Amino acid sequence: MATLLWIIAVILVIAGIYMLLARRDILWGIVLIVVGLLVGPGGVSIFNV
Repeated sequence: MATLLWIIAVILVIAGIYMLLARRDILWGIVLIVVGLLVGPGGVSIFNV
């Protein structure tokens, strides 16, 4: 399960960086990065609540 959370977190953070740099959409970029950090096993996982 931890591996799956890492993969999801990495995808979300990469998507957030893409939104910030390529599409210039600051709000969605920040939201995706924060959600990626929260979902990751090192963060406050939504599956452990």
